[in-house]
Amino acid sequence: MTARTIYLAIRVVKNTLSDTRSKVRMAILRIIGQLALSGFQDKIKGWGLKYVSVQLTLSTYKLTNRRESFYQRDLEEKMVHKVTMDTVRIITSSISGMTNEFWVRLLCYIMETDYTEALTPICVSLTNLAERQLHAHELEAGMASKPKHVDLPAPQKLLARLLVLMSTPYKGEGRGIAMLNLLSTLSHSIAPAMADMWELEIPLLIKYLEEHTEFTWNQKTWEDKLIQFLRNSLKKTRGSNWSLRLSKELNNQIESFDSPSLEKGFLYRALGFTLATGLEADKVEVLLLELLYKTDYGNDFDREGVILCFGLCARGQVKTVLNVLHDFEERIQESEQSWQIGAWRKDHPWRRETVKGALMVMYSCVASHCHPQMLLTHADNPIASKIIHHYTSSCQDICLKMAFMKSVAQVTSAIKNVKDLEDFQFGQKTTLTAIVTAIIKAEPADTLVSPVRAMAMDALSHLSKVKPFYSAEENNELMDISIHSLISLQPPGEDNESIKTLCTNALRALEQLMEGLMQRQLDPKGLQEMVHLLEKWILSEKEWEREKAMNLHLRLMQIYVQSVGVCIPLKLGQFGALVGLIAPCTCDSHKRTRMASMDVLSCLLDLHASQTCSSWGASKELELAKCKEDLQGLDVEKIFSASSRIAKVACMQFNCDEVVSLIQKLCENIGAMDLQHDKASVTWIGIFLQMRVKELEDKVAEILGAILVHLPVVDHAEVRRLLTEGILLLAHHHQDPVLTALLRQPLPMESHLIEVWLAVAENMSFARTMLHGLMGRLQSRFSPRTNAASKADVWRLAAVDPLMTLCTIHLLIENMDRDDKFPDLFPDLIYTLLLQLSSSRGPEAASPVLKTWRLIHTGTLPEEINLQRITIRSMQLLFRRLDSEQLVHTLDDQGVWALLQSSSTFLQGVGLLARLCVRHVEGSRRRLSELVLRGMTSEVLSCRVSSTAVCVEFMSDPTLYREKLLKPAVLLLGKGADQEDETLRVLSLRALGSMALGAPKKVRQYRKLLLEKCLCALREPGGTGVPSEGMEALARILAELREGDLGSSFDAISEQCRAFFDNESELLRVKAFLLFGKLANVVRVSKRHFFKEEVRKAWVPLMLHCQDPCSEAAQACMATMYRCVHFWGFKALEDASRRSDPSGADEMTDFQMTLCSVLTQKKPAVLHGFLLETMTYTKSNFSRIRIASCNLAGIIVKKMSAHYLKRLDYAALRNCLQELQLDSEPAVRRAALETLRILDTCSPHQLAASNEVLP
Repeated sequence: MTARTIYLAIRVVKNTLSDTRSKVRMAILRIIGQLALSGFQDKIKGWGLKYVSVQLTLSTYKLTNRRESFYQRDLEEKMVHKVTMDTVRIITSSISGMTNEFWVRLLCYIMETDYTEALTPICVSLTNLAERQLHAHELEAGMASKPKHVDLPAPQKLLARLLVLMSTPYKGEGRGIAMLNLLSTLSHSIAPAMADMWELEIPLLIKYLEEHTEFTWNQKTWEDKLIQFLRNSLKKTRGSNWSLRLSKELNNQIESFDSPSLEKGFLYRALGFTLATGLEADKVEVLLLELLYKTDYGNDFDREGVILCFGLCARGQVKTVLNVLHDFEERIQESEQSWQIGAWRKDHPWRRETVKGALMVMYSCVASHCHPQMLLTHADNPIASKIIHHYTSSCQDICLKMAFMKSVAQVTSAIKNVKDLEDFQFGQKTTLTAIVTAIIKAEPADTLVSPVRAMAMDALSHLSKVKPFYSAEENNELMDISIHSLISLQPPGEDNESIKTLCTNALRALEQLMEGLMQRQLDPKGLQEMVHLLEKWILSEKEWEREKAMNLHLRLMQIYVQSVGVCIPLKLGQFGALVGLIAPCTCDSHKRTRMASMDVLSCLLDLHASQTCSSWGASKELELAKCKEDLQGLDVEKIFSASSRIAKVACMQFNCDEVVSLIQKLCENIGAMDLQHDKASVTWIGIFLQMRVKELEDKVAEILGAILVHLPVVDHAEVRRLLTEGILLLAHHHQDPVLTALLRQPLPMESHLIEVWLAVAENMSFARTMLHGLMGRLQSRFSPRTNAASKADVWRLAAVDPLMTLCTIHLLIENMDRDDKFPDLFPDLIYTLLLQLSSSRGPEAASPVLKTWRLIHTGTLPEEINLQRITIRSMQLLFRRLDSEQLVHTLDDQGVWALLQSSSTFLQGVGLLARLCVRHVEGSRRRLSELVLRGMTSEVLSCRVSSTAVCVEFMSDPTLYREKLLKPAVLLLGKGADQEDETLRVLSLRALGSMALGAPKKVRQYRKLLLEKCLCALREPGGTGVPSEGMEALARILAELREGDLGSSFDAISEQCRAFFDNESELLRVKAFLLFGKLANVVRVSKRHFFKEEVRKAWVPLMLHCQDPCSEAAQACMATMYRCVHFWGFKALEDASRRSDPSGADEMTDFQMTLCSVLTQKKPAVLHGFLLETMTYTKSNFSRIRIASCNLAGIIVKKMSAHYLKRLDYAALRNCLQELQLDSEPAVRRAALETLRILDTCSPHQLAASNEVLP
């Protein structure tokens, strides 16, 4: 082609340069490219290069500002742009001596364009141009050793632009490699100090990009490599302002990129690292302050980018950053009232809360990135204090709460990551904790609408790891608040994925918080406290709360097992309590809760087995696995069966203390949830008791106490029945401990306790056993005290309330089978009740205030509940069971029950009851006799007295003789007669005397003992009961004895009888006269002379007491006197006694006159003695005796011989009679006056005349 042709063509093209049609523009571009390829580069310099530059800019602009409705035009414009880029490539690769203008235009294109598709080819073109320029410079310099620079208008700006664009290296057909090649080519031009390092680093970056694709690379890894490349580069310029200038360029590019974008995110990061290396703090402050003012805080991406930038900057400029933040806060404080800071940014008005939230996170980001030593210096103030200030001075909306908690987490995490904390104490921890807990508490209790809870718990988790550490109480409080805020929330619907995510994150944060708090309490106590916090939720009635709590418990156990394992054994009883809490949940209606509870149990069992080195074979593991599989089903019966099998497998891993704690915990949980859980609890209790009951003797009281305390709150009959069966099972194997525990329950008897005893009553054989035990408790009070020789004895001898025991006996008797007559139990029961009744005798009083094992009644019991009433009602029930209507009516008719109720008539009632039992209850006589004899040996006085009272009736009956029990009875009665208690002695003597009725033939055999005890009774000083009973007994005994059987006792009896003739007691006088008469009947030859003398000594009292004021004594005396007349041996006297009427006064006077006449003739000395003795009775306390003594004295004086009259002391007699003239009784005065007259007739003259007549 000729030069002219070329010229004409160029001219034509130049004439069409203003044509804007796409086809024309592409044609011109192709011509320019063809000319460059054809070697006519000089022809296109100037206009051609300028046209290409314009089209490059124009097409880029149109493509970046295209409209969706102009699709066809966009396609044409893309073709134009493609042709333009091809032309640029041709020009840059073929034209030598490229003009600086075109080079600058291409560089500016890279710096300004937003059309990423063009960046890769432009970078390639620039690389080619740069290489040509460098080559041309080398030629001009004559092949100098050092390469020359290309002209760069702004090296920092270019580097900043390329770094940011390289953050997304696979955009625009892989622009990253092209830009790295461009940097490598321009390394000496951009920063000669970095060139050597770039030669090493850039190939490695290119290699990474070549080894990956846009589908296999990692954005963060790539950015980290770029940041490291930047940091290494900046190190090469240390000491210069290069990094500061680069920071300015990076700062200027911020508005060039959209938010959000990867490029802008990297830009903030790069800016932070670059600013951190700046040397001039004041200029860095200016840049940071500018960045703060121009940031749109309403844009989340920009806000987070600036925050990150400030944090990264704090790595080397912490003081500068803090100063900038402080300065910014002070400046914007001027607009605090409105917080519409439009003075700096009219396009982005700031909200107060948004800026405060950003500032809080900035401070925390500074803490997380600054040097550790600088962090410790500034952590409390200003970082933490500023965070607290901005939060507390804000409206505290959700965004601010989230910003605050994010800040707290970052600050505390940064502090925790400091390696050498030494004794650093985070002073603001308490304040931060209080704010976080307040945020949690303020969250709505029924909904979850934000991640605030999760972030708050995460913040607490971080706070827990820095000093000062939380105390155990603070740990528990924080955990409790956190659990409460989250666990009660209802689960979201299946279609609400966002809420489900929030819930999942919150639960995960709660688990992490629990793990963090546990790190300071990794011991059994800490475990127990955490479980205690979860307990109320595990026992919740809401299934979602149980599920969450159980999952937390599972996580807690996993943390504990992993952290502690076998290092620290659980406390005694803790294992059982933990299992007891979880066991009922194996039957939960919610499948996930069942499975979680099974996992918790497995953890506990494994932990216990490892800590105790107990066997845990493969068979048990297999059985548990089968149980877990069965728990996944829906069949309730299979679920309960699986739970029962789990209990059986686990049971043998428990020691006795753990069994107790398990049962206690199971009982505590009854009623907390639904019926299904309650049944599971009692099922586990039943299985453990069945399998281990024989080993639990020492633990019965604790187990029974736990069951009885919680039994009243059990509403469902089936659950109560199963618990009651557990009590009965314990009672079958350990009767005494169970009895003690039951009898120590409070009165009045609660319904649940009645239910237990009714269950006992249903089983007749067991009820009989329990009755024996109850009787033993009552009888032990009357038996000799013994020391416990075994554990069973300890329980058997334990003190119990007798009233409770009696109420229980009454309840059992009343509800046992009515057809059972208790033939074997009747004697023991009736006798035991009788002894109990005797021990309660005393003045009627109000019911006592009872202090029992667990409860204290502060008031009185109902009136019908007292010892006497309950005992008598029980005895009445027993007698009704005998089917003897006659006996029942007789008891009522004779008022036995009324007699027994009164203290004054109690012994009379006992005797009457015993008498009726002897007559009507034939089959029980021997057993009753044995019990009576045993009771007479009791250490308790009331028991001995009552038993002796019963024995009186048995001695009156041949029963003891027939049963060969007479001898021990007599011996015991003999001991009783020697006791100090008067009642006991009286009853013993009465019983001994009754021997003459029940076993008269045996009186002679035991006469020595009988006579000895009775004589001792007669010698009793003071009192009337014992001597009178002794004389009564002697009177009965003498009827069965002969004179020779008495021996020397006869004399003693006679003497003792006479001693009582003048006693003040009417009873003693009566008994003495009767006994003396009995002696008269016994007298035969050997004792006749002795007794004759005794009669003489007793004659005056006998004659006088015939006028005894007590008619019974007078009659007894008269009968005895006439019975003794024959001992005088005077026939006339005997005839007179036969003629006399004992009841007539005249006849008695005649008898006395006859006696005096006979004695005057036969024994005048005796008559003289009688007179003297008679006169002593004038001082008697009884007026009738004084009268009788005056009358008898007058008769004696009349009949006395003159000889003996002379020997009388008339003066003394007269004085005595005259004194009676002053007596208060007229009859005494008259009788004394009459006797005085008779005495006066015996004058001395008459006596003298009589003497003269005598020879």
